[in-house]
Amino acid sequence: MSQRQFRLPDLGEGLTDADVVRWLVQVGDSVTVNQPLVEVETAKAVVEIPSPFAGVLVEIHGEAGSTMAVGAPLLTIQTADAGQPADEPAAAALAPPAAAPGSDCGTAGGGTAGGGTAGGGRLPVSRDAGAGERVPVLVGYGPRQGQQRHRSPRRQAAPGPAHGSGPGRAGGAVLAKPPVRKLARDLGVDLTGITGTGPDGTISRDDVQAAVRTTARAVPAPVPAAQPTAPSATVALDAMPPAPRRIGAVPADAAFSTTTGAWHVPVTGLRRSMAQAMVASVTAAPHVTEFLSVDVTATMATRERVAALPEFAGIKVTPLLFVAKALLVAAHRHPMINSRWIEDAGAGRAEIQVPDLVNLGIAVAGPRGLVVPNIPDAGRLDLVGLARALAGLTGSARADRLDPANLRGGTITITNVGVLGVDVGTPILNPPEAAILALGSIRPMPWVHDGQLTVRTVVQLALSFDHRIVDGELGAAVLADVGAMLTDPTLTLAWS
Repeated sequence: MSQRQFRLPDLGEGLTDADVVRWLVQVGDSVTVNQPLVEVETAKAVVEIPSPFAGVLVEIHGEAGSTMAVGAPLLTIQTADAGQPADEPAAAALAPPAAAPGSDCGTAGGGTAGGGTAGGGRLPVSRDAGAGERVPVLVGYGPRQGQQRHRSPRRQAAPGPAHGSGPGRAGGAVLAKPPVRKLARDLGVDLTGITGTGPDGTISRDDVQAAVRTTARAVPAPVPAAQPTAPSATVALDAMPPAPRRIGAVPADAAFSTTTGAWHVPVTGLRRSMAQAMVASVTAAPHVTEFLSVDVTATMATRERVAALPEFAGIKVTPLLFVAKALLVAAHRHPMINSRWIEDAGAGRAEIQVPDLVNLGIAVAGPRGLVVPNIPDAGRLDLVGLARALAGLTGSARADRLDPANLRGGTITITNVGVLGVDVGTPILNPPEAAILALGSIRPMPWVHDGQLTVRTVVQLALSFDHRIVDGELGAAVLADVGAMLTDPTLTLAWS
């Protein structure tokens, strides 16, 4: 018997710490490979960390609510693997358990290919038995087909006809990322009964949600007691309305103090990250905001025609889609609006970076606060692809199902305050981006059209920008382009 300690990994986000949300196991519990152990909240998302090896949990090094540095000891597990090192590096949380002798799976003292991690370890690799190719191994994945010699034994999957179809997964690992495992647990889905449709049989969110819908359709819908139960009645999960969210309610993690007579809300994780980002934004970047009222009557008519096309069947077509497309075209016409200010204070120099791609950020009010996920290389998408990406991104954000990767690398942002019934606002830059566009509410208003006073559908836009990069002329040109394309959608086609 030996004790193996592993440390908080960097989770692939480049962050320095994380807050322990809750432990899913207790000291004395037996744990298996890939069993979820703890939920931690970073500045970007809630992440579930699975166990890299099996054994008995003997020590927990961070209590719920505490902040832990990347590389700090997370927990200690007593295993039956004699001869294993007692101290497991941070990368162990990403490694498979005991590898076969002579394999490349690294430990604290073993050398591996690839870069180091925050805890001093290295990302383990596995050899391809056929071609000698090294392939990184992550918990929940394991080697590709033909690399089974590195895969540790795991429990057999129980048969589960209620979830998934096709052959069972007996004798194999359950291949799923931590966020997918969390989603499955929240929905009460047994992953061992699902056949994954991803690479190498990886289970995706869509697989989990499809399993829930399959089960829901088989459950008889409740009916009043006075009426006979209709055998064919079923519950359609997709039609069930989401639970209402109280805007401005005291968060669930707040604690009431009789001494102060107030609720105390911890400023950790996403709250802390957003607060720091907003303070840095308004103190470091000189904001300028320009406003424009736009007649979008033609765009709203185009929206109805587009929504009726077969290609858009099942896709919610919103005004945001056309605003996003217009901003992407404007950024292509005026590349400097899609830039960022990078400063090296120690060296006393700065530069402006202009990315070749537009990663379009969309500000969304999620359960844990404001988040700004982005659509990578959004300019490459056609209108159908952009509509799907917007729907998927905002839906995941509101359901708190974003992956950390969704929240990195944005280059320009849209915030839709109109959905809250607000005419317009002064948006704050999402650092280090140079510009953010606010979309106000769309409503009928008096308007002079063709020399006559009439009622038209009007929206107000506000563009905030970093005046170190963007001068008033460039800001006005971008805002005018967006307004022109919303007034006459044919310009979007002409300028694309």
